[in-house]
Amino acid sequence: MDRLTNTIRPYAWGSTTLIPELLGATPSGEPQAEMWMGAHPGAPSRLDRGTGPTSLSDVIAVDPAGELGRAAVARFGPRLPFLLKLLAAGAPLSLQVHPDLAQAKEGYEAEERAGVPIEAPHRNYKDANHKPELICALTPFEGLCGFRAPEEAAQTLAALEVDSLKPYVDLLRAHPVEAALREVLTAVLSADREEMAATVTETAAACERLGGAQYTAYASLAHHYPGDPGVIAATLLNYVQLQPGEALFLGAGVPHAYLSGMGVEIMANSDNVLRCGLTPKHVDVPELLRVVRFEPTDPGVLRPEASAAGEELYETPIDEFRLSRFVRAEGAAPTDLTAQTPQIVLCTAGSPSVGGLTLTPGASVFVPAEEESELSGTGTVFRATVVA
Repeated sequence: MDRLTNTIRPYAWGSTTLIPELLGATPSGEPQAEMWMGAHPGAPSRLDRGTGPTSLSDVIAVDPAGELGRAAVARFGPRLPFLLKLLAAGAPLSLQVHPDLAQAKEGYEAEERAGVPIEAPHRNYKDANHKPELICALTPFEGLCGFRAPEEAAQTLAALEVDSLKPYVDLLRAHPVEAALREVLTAVLSADREEMAATVTETAAACERLGGAQYTAYASLAHHYPGDPGVIAATLLNYVQLQPGEALFLGAGVPHAYLSGMGVEIMANSDNVLRCGLTPKHVDVPELLRVVRFEPTDPGVLRPEASAAGEELYETPIDEFRLSRFVRAEGAAPTDLTAQTPQIVLCTAGSPSVGGLTLTPGASVFVPAEEESELSGTGTVFRATVVA
């Protein structure tokens, strides 16, 4: 197994303190948004097997079956099918949605045929893969996840008593569910930007007057993204608060945004994001409306299911990744981690050992398929692997 050296991404929305505090480092004052663990070409982890630092993606490319296992290669191809992250939000992320596999393939191929450069700011599809994801809170965590019932959203908007919101209230109450959500989101994202900016300002002031966690969250969005139509779009979504250890699964077509807090995030190895708002980046409204699933959803807060071996599993319908947690008390017996699939093990508390390598918070190791490994010591670790 190999100790990993990982890249921290300095996105503007990142917290300046949460990741440094976990790592036991002095904050630099700069945002530290995500630490990537895996073989994504954008920032692959690095390891050293005695010949100097090498990217995990290059190591896998030399011997995919040996590193990933034959079953994983047969099912997902010769690359690590998941990306593990530490995510630390000091400000809200963009309101976004991810395509399903068919949509991703279609969109990617269309942009390739059109000759849109992969790094072009208006490019929607960076690859041909879907991007289901799971976020597990390490601190109290706020987010928006999935549409609420139209009548519930209508009540929220009506309570603000902002005249320019009344047409949206009427639309939400006058149509079948799917049509109501589609028409309101389309109207919000297509509205005149100056008029929408005034609506957002009035909405933020009303939210501050009403108070409470949900309205305070909307006011915070307006503070970070003045005049952004995503603030109004956010009121259509479920507001969710997670406690440490609780998680959210986000499938294709589900609009969402992370607002604050730190968590362990795992996803299929993709970078496909369609943005709805809360961002200065490109928003392709027609393509977004093609991908979004206009149906109310229960955000479905996940709590891990424990096994006899002490492994707590977060169940999802996705095979590209499998996330579990071990919370080990002092004196706990060692746990065998040997598997026929590749693993990344991340420590978030204490000083446990994996295969004789002692980990500290924020440290991680890559365990190749079928390599014997054992978890011992005291602390908390997350184990990322696949279902093959």
